[in-house]
Amino acid sequence: MSTNHRLEINRGGIECTTKITSQLKRISKSKTTTINMNSNYRQATFLTSVPRVGLAPNDEGLEVAFAGRSNAGKSSALNAITSQKSLARISKTPGRTQQLNFFKIDDNRRLVDLPGYGYAKVPARIKQQWQQAMEHYFQKRRSLCGIFLLMDIRNPLTEFDRQMIEWCQHCKRPLHIALTKSDKLKFGAAKNSLLQVSRTLESEQLKASVQLFSATKKVGIDDAHKILDFWLHLGENKKEFR
Repeated sequence: MSTNHRLEINRGGIECTTKITSQLKRISKSKTTTINMNSNYRQATFLTSVPRVGLAPNDEGLEVAFAGRSNAGKSSALNAITSQKSLARISKTPGRTQQLNFFKIDDNRRLVDLPGYGYAKVPARIKQQWQQAMEHYFQKRRSLCGIFLLMDIRNPLTEFDRQMIEWCQHCKRPLHIALTKSDKLKFGAAKNSLLQVSRTLESEQLKASVQLFSATKKVGIDDAHKILDFWLHLGENKKEFR
């Protein structure tokens, strides 16, 4: 697989092409990357937090869920994508997100911050409740149009990440993977990690697109917007709801 390899459109609903070469060049720069911020995400506001799916906002319109291990930088990614400092709360203690947090883009579109998994030091019964809630959410939520899965680039495809991927495959949910904290690695190491994850997904016939991401250096923001725009029918893909 060459560095010009692209993860092409698949029939599962993901229509975004990730250019590995261009992203790796950006991560090697010491200065923060300038991005073209999509105003749709910049206007996102907190809507509500609920302990279980049954209390979630009405199941209508479209929403994208952000998932990941508790130390994968999920909150930082949400803040970077929306160009806000504190839309999603960032805690020094992983696992503080223990509810489903809904953020409103407009009357018909939402982003959802799911509970972190696999790391939080919480009682076993709470973890079990999370798992049951997530399975129910993935299977039953009609407005869920895509899963944005965050993985720490230094430790991707953990057992818990694979469980999330399996849920997406089983429930036929479009999946996009962002390898976070890519600024923590040098150019070569980041490149190798991205290629390795891409090859693993391909060899195991798992339908997902993958990209590099750094909330600190603003790497991969535009690519994230392309995925979200397609799923949420925004930008060139915008459709009006009636």
